[in-house]
Amino acid sequence: MARTAPKVERLAEDGEAMTDALSTVLAAAEENGTVTWSDVSDDLTSGEWGRLIESGLLIDADGEGFVIDDPEGVREALEESDAEPSDDDDDSGWSKWDKLAGLGTLGLFAGYSMTSVRDVIAGGVIDIVLGPLNDMLPFYVVILVLAIITGTTSTILQDNLMDMSGMGDHQEKMEDLKERRKAAKERDDQEALDRLEEEQMELMTDQMGMFKQQFRPMVWIMLVNIPLFLWLYWIVFGAGVDASPVITLPIFGEVEAWSNSVAGPVQAWIVWYFLCSLSFTQIIRKALNVETTPTG
Repeated sequence: MARTAPKVERLAEDGEAMTDALSTVLAAAEENGTVTWSDVSDDLTSGEWGRLIESGLLIDADGEGFVIDDPEGVREALEESDAEPSDDDDDSGWSKWDKLAGLGTLGLFAGYSMTSVRDVIAGGVIDIVLGPLNDMLPFYVVILVLAIITGTTSTILQDNLMDMSGMGDHQEKMEDLKERRKAAKERDDQEALDRLEEEQMELMTDQMGMFKQQFRPMVWIMLVNIPLFLWLYWIVFGAGVDASPVITLPIFGEVEAWSNSVAGPVQAWIVWYFLCSLSFTQIIRKALNVETTPTG
């Protein structure tokens, strides 16, 4: 059901009529083994029938009609969709918790410009947890540990909140549309071009919804990462890092202090964090078998 549920959710975003249409087709397919347009034409519009085929939930059965792909998964997803309160999510796919996380993230950004906010968040709250770690380990190891924490949480949040298969399906539809449009132009079929233009507009609307979905995990990732960055900033420029030998960074060489700039305005501690984060995030993604690129 891993790839079925997101497809049903996208249909549900089109309105209750689409989930009703899916339920009707599911019932007909289970009763007859396969389902054709004539079996359900009294209950569905041609547009709803076409949308079910486009979604990948209704697939061709070698010319003998259509069948539901993963009928058990579709049934479970429909039951979950019916059980969820309708006012919890809006048409952007963001729940009230996502919006609260977004507000919290905006509030945390104030810590970068307001010393009082930074002192409360970093020095008064985060330091209770990370202060002992900083006392036990060298600062470069502390940054390494935080890079692993943020890389792990970011990977898990992306895996749970982003529908990569849906993005892959959308890309496939766009490629298919491009090929059909090219063929229609070659045979000078204006009627087909008009239909394809309408279909393209629908796909562009879906694409805007996917952009919103892509930004959704970023809100939660920043909610975790910003307090840790504020604490690092507070340690380097506020509380101060204990004296240590000259720092040697890959590529950049020796640096006398973590607050020194090594690449334009970018300080040494930020460079070291990103080097650690980029390396370990790739390892974490491989270890957890997490896909962060669109899949068909």
